[in-house]
Amino acid sequence: MTDFSHLELSTPRLRLRAPRAADAGAMYAIYKDPAVCRYLPWGAWPSIDEAHARIERYRKAMIAGEMVRLLIVRTDDEAVLGDCTLFHLDAPCRRAEVGYSLAAAAWGKGIVQEAVGALLQFGFTAMDLNRVEADIDPRNSASARSLERLGFVREGFLRERWIVEGEVSDSALYGLLRRDWAKQLAKS
Repeated sequence: MTDFSHLELSTPRLRLRAPRAADAGAMYAIYKDPAVCRYLPWGAWPSIDEAHARIERYRKAMIAGEMVRLLIVRTDDEAVLGDCTLFHLDAPCRRAEVGYSLAAAAWGKGIVQEAVGALLQFGFTAMDLNRVEADIDPRNSASARSLERLGFVREGFLRERWIVEGEVSDSALYGLLRRDWAKQLAKS
């Protein structure tokens, strides 16, 4: 079992680190926005108490090696822009799912490519993953483009998979294999 609670990754513009209790306000500011939560399998957070509870849950899961959930922090001003996660870790199959969310103000700036790219690199190298999957709402075209730029391939479609706050939505399933990630890195 690996304790991921002290993991930190960096990119040219970003630092990825575990959430802390002091981040509750920044996380609540992101997840109380209905636009940010539009395509997530849960609604907007109702209060800062939700942020505190989730941070504690994430901390315990990271200590137990059940997930890697890192905040995306801009290095020049330490602003929390969002988070990215490897979850549903399946060690025998060397598989995980990836998820990410960004504050609306950070959309369209290549943050997902940079942050999730660093997380994928960690997953394929340090964690020895063979496959990473993503499940997105097919209406979220920005997320689909981000995944495809990262090398993910759309592999499936599940009808009416989620019901969030009474709204039924489908799932588009994406996959990225370690060998394809390695080929993509070799080209750049």
